[in-house]
Amino acid sequence: MFLRSALAALLLTASAGAWAGLPTFCERSTDISAAEQDRVLRFAGAVKDELHRSGSRVAVIARAGLDLSRFGLLYSHAGIALRDNPGGPWAVRQLYYACEESRPQLFDQGISGFALGADAPSRGHIALLFPPEEAAAPLEQAALDKRLALSLLAGKYSANAYAFGTRYQNCNGWVAELIASAWGRLDTGEHAREHAQQWLREQGYTAGPVRIPSHWLMFAGQFVPLVHLNDHPLEDAHALALHVSVPASIEAFVHKQAPQTRRVELCHANGRIVVRRGWEPLGAACEPGPGDEVIPMAP
Repeated sequence: MFLRSALAALLLTASAGAWAGLPTFCERSTDISAAEQDRVLRFAGAVKDELHRSGSRVAVIARAGLDLSRFGLLYSHAGIALRDNPGGPWAVRQLYYACEESRPQLFDQGISGFALGADAPSRGHIALLFPPEEAAAPLEQAALDKRLALSLLAGKYSANAYAFGTRYQNCNGWVAELIASAWGRLDTGEHAREHAQQWLREQGYTAGPVRIPSHWLMFAGQFVPLVHLNDHPLEDAHALALHVSVPASIEAFVHKQAPQTRRVELCHANGRIVVRRGWEPLGAACEPGPGDEVIPMAP
C-alpha cells in the first residue's frame, strides 16, 4: 500500500511539469488523428483572425496544457506573439526546453504549432492580451531585441522555478522578466534578471502561489525530471505554496499595470469555438455566455 501510494503521488506530480510549458515530448510522443489535427488547426485559424483584427503589433499569449485543475490552474504556458516576428506573422517568441541540448532556449513558433502544443486535441484554450499602445510599443521592442531577450535567459530550466531566484527559470518567468525589462526601461547586462525581478517585486507582482494539494506531492516532485525545490524558500515548501510564475500571474499583473489592456479568450470543445472578449474567464468547460461569439466547427 505504501509503495502504491508513493507511485500514485509521483505520477500525479509528473503532470505539474506542464504548468510551465515543460515539453513532455522529451519523454513521450502524442498521437493525434487527422480529424483532431484539423480541429486544432481550425481553432488556430480563429486565433489568427483575432490577432489580425486586433490592430495591435504585439500580444501576450497563453495556452492550456495538461489538466492542472488539481493545482487550480487552467493555463500553463505563455509567450509573446509578434505581428512582425522574423519567424513569421504573429509567431510566438517563447522559452522552451531543448531536449537534445538539455537547456532552455528561445524559440519562435507559428500560431498553429503553438495551438498544437496543447496536450488534449479534443479541447483547447488560448488567451490573448492586447496592451494599449503606450505599453505595447516598449514590449514589442523588448521582445524583438535579441540581446535583451537572451540576457534574460537562464542557463538552467525548472518547470516550477522560483519566480524571484536566478538559479532556474521557466517559460512564464522569462515572459514576466521581459515585461519588467520593457516597462521598467531596465538595462541589459550581467544582472538583467536580478533587476527585472526587483522591479517586479517593487510593482507588486504576485507569482502564484501554486497550491500543492499534499505533502506527498511536494515530496514526490523531487524525483520528477526538471522539477526542483532547492530554489524555493523553505517556508513556501512547508506551506505547500510555491511562488511560481504562471500565466494567471502574468495576466493579473498586465491588467494592473495597463488597465486598458484588452483580453480575448478562445476555446474549442464539443464541435464549436467560443470567443469571449473581456476579463471574465471562460472556464475549463468552454461554455458560451451572453455576448460570446460561437463559431461552429465543420465536421
